[in-house]
Amino acid sequence: MPLRVAFVHPDLGIGGAERLVVDAAVGVQALGHSLVIYTSHHDPNHCFDETRNGQLAVRHVVPPFPRSIKGKFHILFAHARQLHLTLHLLSPWAPKYDVYFVDQLSTCIPFLRLIGRTPVVFYCHFPDKLLASGAVALEKKRVGLLKRLYRLPMDWLEEVTTRQADVILSNSNFTAKVFRDYFPSIGRTPRTVYPGINLATYDTPVDLSDPDIVAVVSAIPTLLSLNRFEGKKNAALAIQAFAKLRKRVAELPKMRLVLAGGYDPRLEDNMQTFFALIDLVRSNSLTFNVIKSAASSVRIPDLNTDSTSPDVLFLLNFSTEQRTALLTAPSTRALLYTPANEHFGIVPVEAMVCGLPVLACDSGGPTESTIVVPEERTGWLCKPDPDLWAEALVEIVHMSSEERAALSQRAKDRARNVFGMEAMALRLEEALQEAVAMEAPGGALWLLVVMLFGFLIAYFISSWAM
Repeated sequence: MPLRVAFVHPDLGIGGAERLVVDAAVGVQALGHSLVIYTSHHDPNHCFDETRNGQLAVRHVVPPFPRSIKGKFHILFAHARQLHLTLHLLSPWAPKYDVYFVDQLSTCIPFLRLIGRTPVVFYCHFPDKLLASGAVALEKKRVGLLKRLYRLPMDWLEEVTTRQADVILSNSNFTAKVFRDYFPSIGRTPRTVYPGINLATYDTPVDLSDPDIVAVVSAIPTLLSLNRFEGKKNAALAIQAFAKLRKRVAELPKMRLVLAGGYDPRLEDNMQTFFALIDLVRSNSLTFNVIKSAASSVRIPDLNTDSTSPDVLFLLNFSTEQRTALLTAPSTRALLYTPANEHFGIVPVEAMVCGLPVLACDSGGPTESTIVVPEERTGWLCKPDPDLWAEALVEIVHMSSEERAALSQRAKDRARNVFGMEAMALRLEEALQEAVAMEAPGGALWLLVVMLFGFLIAYFISSWAM
């Protein structure tokens, strides 16, 4: 039965979570369902093509709240922005849907269910309480009293709102386990639905005469890192390992490292991370250049760069074509995926689709996507140590053509069989239909009052902190 589906996602920028949502929407739509994505932020100059070219219907509801104040209170305003978006969805003039698909933020779930009387499927990337507290590595860290007071109602809000979802999904077995451990009151283990890849995107030939492609593709052997410019992504590991590789292998031919990812100057973390990486490149006596896609409106900082043949190329806000060109270029030797304890990590799967060896941290989602058994190898998993990564890179650059061809085919086969978009879309469709078939949501309006009260407490605590 065709469904009317609304996706609710906070920010349709450029990142792994956004790539997942876009591919999920394309896949569900291809199965015959009508679909609209609702978001609080969508910049046509900083988004994936499918949300710009009309393939997907996007409703950008501009909120009256900022993302933060002086770089603080991101999560508080994220909740406020989603509540504003929820009010729009519940307004009398808003279209009616059979089911909502919500990811990242769960704030809206009880309102959509209890007031909108519409079932909700929630897709959990990773509990925000762990991301925000710095517990991604699942270690206890000292946090100031004020910070704990600020987070307490937010963490409670996340748990109690997530519990209201009709169906809960997760992006990996790792995320499902963390979810079960850190949300004990929910009493359900999310069903794992791996993110899917739009395989056709990588089968489409790129225009090698396009200036955007000419700017990034080179005959020089290339190591590639695709990540947002955020501190937690640890792109510094790629630079350090690359520098050590150059020192270890005396006969190493000219190589380069490409660091490509989403960059938003509105976000302090993006700016601090980017300039810290520039400093790290300089401290290792490496040359560099910074470029962007033609469609990106971001301003490139005025830096003293080497535009001829740099050791490190920074690519800000790459286009889909640039990503495909880099992943499929014969000169690209490996994909370096640097985040530790990443809840899933779509980029290693993108590399596998293109037959690239993957080097990733030995934790989180990549341990489920990347095979390291020698006879079945699709990549390498190492602790986030530059020396260990440099050793793995020595193995990668010294692979014979026969070894590389065999690994490439194994990687392609695994990506298509396990992580194809069709497989994900069918699993999502099953969850959406299951939610619709459940008993109509209702009751417990008192919960909304309690939730709002908790939200107001957090607001007053944050105001006092300012």
